Amino acid sequence: MPRRIPCLLFCFVLTWFAAGGQSAEQALTPDQQLRAYFELATTRVEQASQQALSDPQAWLAQQEVAREQLAEMLGLSPRPERTPLHATITGEIEQPDFVVKNLHYQALPGLYVTANLYLPKQIEKPCPAILYVCGHARVHANGVSYGNKVGYHHHGIWYARNGYVCLTIDTIQLGEFQGVHHGTHNKGWWWWNSRGYTPAGVETWNGMRGLDYLQSLPEVDPKRIGVTGRSGGGAYSWYIAALDTRITAAVPVAGITSMRNHIVDDCIEGHCDCMYMVNTHGWDFAQLAALVAPRPLLLTNTDKDSIFPLDGVVDVFRKTRHVYTGIGASQNLGLAISEGPHKDTQRLQVNAFEWFDRFLKKEEAQALPTEKLFEPEQLRVFQQLPTDERTSRIHESFVPVAQAAIPNTPREWTTVKAEWRRELSRQCFPKWPASTTAAPPRPLETERREAGERTTFVFTSEEPFELTFQRDRVPQSRCRVLTIHLTDSAAERSWNASPEGDAITFAPRGYAENGWSGNEKQQTHIRRRFALLGQSLDAGRLWDVCQLIRSVRQLPEYQECQIELQAEGELAGLALYVPVMGDVSIARLRLEDLPASHHQGPEFLNVLRILDIPQTLALAGEACPVELSRTPKELLDYAWKIQRVPETRMHPITLKEQAGDL
Repeated sequence: MPRRIPCLLFCFVLTWFAAGGQSAEQALTPDQQLRAYFELATTRVEQASQQALSDPQAWLAQQEVAREQLAEMLGLSPRPERTPLHATITGEIEQPDFVVKNLHYQALPGLYVTANLYLPKQIEKPCPAILYVCGHARVHANGVSYGNKVGYHHHGIWYARNGYVCLTIDTIQLGEFQGVHHGTHNKGWWWWNSRGYTPAGVETWNGMRGLDYLQSLPEVDPKRIGVTGRSGGGAYSWYIAALDTRITAAVPVAGITSMRNHIVDDCIEGHCDCMYMVNTHGWDFAQLAALVAPRPLLLTNTDKDSIFPLDGVVDVFRKTRHVYTGIGASQNLGLAISEGPHKDTQRLQVNAFEWFDRFLKKEEAQALPTEKLFEPEQLRVFQQLPTDERTSRIHESFVPVAQAAIPNTPREWTTVKAEWRRELSRQCFPKWPASTTAAPPRPLETERREAGERTTFVFTSEEPFELTFQRDRVPQSRCRVLTIHLTDSAAERSWNASPEGDAITFAPRGYAENGWSGNEKQQTHIRRRFALLGQSLDAGRLWDVCQLIRSVRQLPEYQECQIELQAEGELAGLALYVPVMGDVSIARLRLEDLPASHHQGPEFLNVLRILDIPQTLALAGEACPVELSRTPKELLDYAWKIQRVPETRMHPITLKEQAGDL
């Protein structure tokens, strides 16, 4: 994928928009369009975030609303049930001045969290406490994962030696259990986005249950609890502190930077999925930081960190400072920058130690770092992992999917449909352009054939995407049916027009002639960028198809003809939504290999929280006839049951290989 779009090119893009587009010779390439789009989309996120934080007092007043939005984006709305922790100590290490207890608790039944609890040896009254959430440290030997808590255990030692209780918890991926942080990053599990799942939500919940455990201990003062961690642990520190107001003070270390760094400067390529919320509400990261206000917050980072660049860290700090200053709490916000790369340096940790001393102990002592003391085996919690554990596969169940009930009356069905469409608009397609106005497509070139002519057109889907399609036409007086074939392939295309009507072959953004350069890994990170901006690539492709239909309707020859839409595979799933969400008229859908579920595609943020393919098929069947082939008959069951609801009217939904309509 090409690197950051130069300023000169971006200025050219803005001039291009102002001029209303230009000739094919001057048009942006698909790669340039993509970079320009990410620049524009990032700017919109920045502007919306700046507006949200512009009035600090207003932000403070509506923090609970924003906090609930964050919970939703982490898969924590509604909050999971606070089931019994079943905290169990499995071992203990005694030192002259502190004690370490190896323990586990269950954040949900079967969601085991392995941890080490560091306590001062002499405790005369309840102590301040630290929840330490670990970054990506792999401690693995002879087939045993000892947990990333081992890699960071020297910090727990410091806290215990200096009068704190410190609970250091493993993550789901690099703990004693081997869960997954890289679903979309390198496994192609785009259904995570469709389900509204992010491992950041699990890590946040595990941390919040860790606070429950700390508050249950007689050694802990529940009013003086801090949270910290580095890298991935820095990110979880942000989410926990923002969402849980029991945190008195926070020091996220190297865990945040600006949206611009992630999207435009390519930092997303260095991060796994656990760093990100499902950004449905289109936040920039300063909003996350500002949710900690007015509580004490120290941002700390190194100056040569390639995945949390200094300019982005300072940008987040500057915008957060505006809030703290505006509510009279500027003394509670700090920035500490140390020299070095993305590394767990002692200087970074000393900043954290001194910050917690100031706000949790009301002391201003100079902190001295400590060293690691223990072998991995000493800090191991389980000698044998429990068979009832869900930690390694928690992604399969953490965010519940919607359970579609069958309405009993027409009124119930009308209510259900309205709710589905409302939630689809809010959660799946919130970044669609406000205007559906479409200009007619512009012809680029025509190839004459014996059967007729093939013309390549270009149309504007949304700025700056100028997408091409091919039209096959047989000379005739009037087109009765225009067939639109959706494709993901640039292979040689057969002639599709017939005496009955013309045919269009169209590859939405990212496919075929409208595709982008780069290997599979680069294509993955392009797709992840869309999700981080609060949308999905497939949602953009659905918009492309709808806008294509609106555009060709502007041509005189297609203003009154019927339009049929044909697609297969994931594009069939996408086509199913055109008559449901596109506000365009479709005469018929012809679909092959329709996916049984959004687990196979297409990818729309949060869609599985709302409905799945069988329910969308019922909605589409109300709008137009649907012809299916190579599709399991079971997929039609829901639509068949809806047809039994009195006074409902549905167009035929037919299976090509089987006789009979629904």
